[in-house]
Amino acid sequence: MKLVALLIPLTLTLFLSACNTMEGVGKDVESAGDAIEDSAAKHKDY
Repeated sequence: MKLVALLIPLTLTLFLSACNTMEGVGKDVESAGDAIEDSAAKHKDY
């Protein structure tokens, strides 16, 4: 029972930190996509 009581908060902490990491990755990917889109708009020939 003590092991379960220790593992639950530890697991929740890991999940919450992973959410923050995934949010940061999402922002980075979105920023890269915006930069590619802007570059493509500047260089289109039609």
